[in-house]
Amino acid sequence: MIIMNHFKLLIAFSFIILLNSCGGGNTTPSSLFTITTEGNKKQFAQNQTIKVDIKNKKGKTIDNITYTIDEEVFPVNENKLKLDVKTLGNKVLKASIDFEGKTVEVLKKIKVLAAKAPEIYTYEIINEYPHDNKAYTQGLEFYNDTLYESTGKKGRSSLRKVDYETGEVLKKIDLNETYFGEGITIFNGKIFLLTWQSGTGFIYDLNSFTKTDSFQYGKSKEGWGLTNDGKKLFKSDGTEKIWFLNPETLEEEGYIETVTNKSVFNKANELEYVDGKLYANVYLKESMMIINAKNGAIEGVINFGGLKNKVTKHPELDVLNGVAYHPTRKTFFVTGKNWDKMFEVKITKK
Repeated sequence: MIIMNHFKLLIAFSFIILLNSCGGGNTTPSSLFTITTEGNKKQFAQNQTIKVDIKNKKGKTIDNITYTIDEEVFPVNENKLKLDVKTLGNKVLKASIDFEGKTVEVLKKIKVLAAKAPEIYTYEIINEYPHDNKAYTQGLEFYNDTLYESTGKKGRSSLRKVDYETGEVLKKIDLNETYFGEGITIFNGKIFLLTWQSGTGFIYDLNSFTKTDSFQYGKSKEGWGLTNDGKKLFKSDGTEKIWFLNPETLEEEGYIETVTNKSVFNKANELEYVDGKLYANVYLKESMMIINAKNGAIEGVINFGGLKNKVTKHPELDVLNGVAYHPTRKTFFVTGKNWDKMFEVKITKK
């Protein structure tokens, strides 16, 4: 028995020697190197110059270091790097390190936030119009002076064509009661409509309201708001991300993250695109964000406080939601879920 135990120990010892001789020790990149920042900070502002370095844990001879974010190389001068990133939010700073004939990559998660705080805006009511107080408004969009609206709730979800001046519903199609309708947008003679948690969107002919196709979501698990800039669709999903959709394939081809100068923000709901900005209802709040459509910076916040007090109170009255821009009148139209009024407003800096 003693001989057997000695034999087992000898085998174990030999195995450890073999592992070490073959490099089987802990030689993962993170065991060799880590990225360090001044003060070990992980949150920075766009275009901020930060100090970066590599902690060389094993005293390896480093030949070269290349830093990238979103696959773009960022030059370093005297261990300083400028965060002139194209989009903001959660990022991964990657260092590719050449040493002793090898190359490894180490990563550091960081946040790149907006360079300045959002400006504050208010509103001026230009007109009030009647609105169906049974419409649980999810999406609004103008096309050729006609308002299109989508509504939610299972069993009550619909797509509508509306005379905004009278509130009359000119055309309406109901969704199957299994679907909870969400945002809409109009592009190339088609109406694109989202549903909430079904992972499915629908496409309708603009004139006939005939459903012509459907599409499935990709990495975005839910459907919230929808708009377009004439080239691509923008889709919010209840997270900090606003996705870019190819209008032909409906595939997600990227995203921006919505951020202020202090944090990543995840409350964008119904969307409207105007002149390079995304106007987004803030979920469950009487406010709206103005978002840079290219980089995700929240550049403004519109305070719609008091607007809900101007509509008739009833048990189903719900939150502010729905924004549409009238390109001819240069005004915004806003309403809420089960509101009996829609308001035409001008937005001004406070």
